[in-house]
Amino acid sequence: MTKTADPSQTYAEFRLPTQELRDDIPFYTKRLGMKMDMIYPADDPRVAVFSGHGLRLRIEKDAPESAGTLRILTDDPEGFANGERVLVAPNGTRVEIEERNPPLVMPETVHSFVVRRLKDQAPWIIGRAGMHYRDLVPDRLGGSIIASHIRIPDGGPVPDMVHFHKVGFQLIFCIHGWVDVVYEDQGQKMRLTAGDCFIQPPEIRHRVLEASDNVQVIEIGVPAEHVTEIDHDMQLPTPHFRPEREWQGQRFVYNQATGAEWVPFRLPGYLCRDTTIAENTKGVAGVQVVRKGQGDPEWASHDTDIHFTFVMDGEVTLEGEGREPYRLEQGDAFVIPPGMRTRLSAPSDDIELLEVTLPGTFNTTLGD
Repeated sequence: MTKTADPSQTYAEFRLPTQELRDDIPFYTKRLGMKMDMIYPADDPRVAVFSGHGLRLRIEKDAPESAGTLRILTDDPEGFANGERVLVAPNGTRVEIEERNPPLVMPETVHSFVVRRLKDQAPWIIGRAGMHYRDLVPDRLGGSIIASHIRIPDGGPVPDMVHFHKVGFQLIFCIHGWVDVVYEDQGQKMRLTAGDCFIQPPEIRHRVLEASDNVQVIEIGVPAEHVTEIDHDMQLPTPHFRPEREWQGQRFVYNQATGAEWVPFRLPGYLCRDTTIAENTKGVAGVQVVRKGQGDPEWASHDTDIHFTFVMDGEVTLEGEGREPYRLEQGDAFVIPPGMRTRLSAPSDDIELLEVTLPGTFNTTLGD
């Protein structure tokens, strides 16, 4: 009969070297506040084991490893180790004291005019949970935004875990197929189909469950580099249904294309449907789906910080001051910096655009 190990009696240790153990004991116990759990041999100690801060260290004389770096994350870095942020232990280990939950840094946008074409064969990169990613804004506007075209070639269950993102804003917009996702305090799983979108407020727990073959979504994240953390404790769906809950001032949004109302767009010659995202993010961002309407397109400029557009269907010509026109088609994307005059001309009848702006409320100036 095989005996199952008791998890309470199973430990993992990280070994570090030392030349003189007696010098390390006061550093790890008094300076770092760890407990010494074991030391041997008694007459001439060569090994000591310390535990604390979620870590178990084995300090061993003449161990072959390098001294390494130890990072301690705390809510009070100024109160830890008398405010020192970098220490070096007698055994040579570097110790860095950092914020456990550092504030989200929003980089200043580096404005540029960007056109990204699908036919340029931008590489697909295999990312988290086996998903394929294509970068739509390579320069990321100085780190202020990441826009990704994501696909899952083979449908079925997705090997995802309950997780959350430390972001300022995040949009998931489905352009092909479907995907099932479950969210904290939002009830049972929801199916996102082509034309639907989710706004994932900062740090809302969620999990991707299943997807159709070749599901494709556009994901917008602000800032470009943000942390994804796994929540090993939360079970989804959660027992409470709280659709009015806010995370850092934002509500979860599940906007469906079915039955949407189409109204005149801010640019002549086009119609749009509002996804309610500006309202539910208190103006942090706006998301519009745009189609061909009546009238002729005009030259226009805007004053919003970030203006991103993805061509979901059809074709359109993007004209810009001092630029050669671009005939854009399905899968292409572009960014227009504030103050630049452009025109979206000669749209095909089936043109459909996804426009994402941050902030969501801004001014448009029309005319030559």
